[in-house]
Amino acid sequence: MQATLTAASLLRPLSADKAASQVGHEGAAPFAETGAAAVDSSALLQGQKAVAISHNGSVYRLQATKLGKLILTK
Repeated sequence: MQATLTAASLLRPLSADKAASQVGHEGAAPFAETGAAAVDSSALLQGQKAVAISHNGSVYRLQATKLGKLILTK
């Protein structure tokens, strides 16, 4: 049985501790400073190695690597 995820169940504010530990790309502001919501990767993957994401009519694949990195491919 596969659980159904909704945007509301995944989106939550980023805690101050997590925001402080986030490192942006070349001066980019952390998510908490920009007001963007953060989704924990474990909520998306739910124990699986990869998950399909539908976006604007295209299907993308989010995959976790052995080294703990994420790869998003179209």
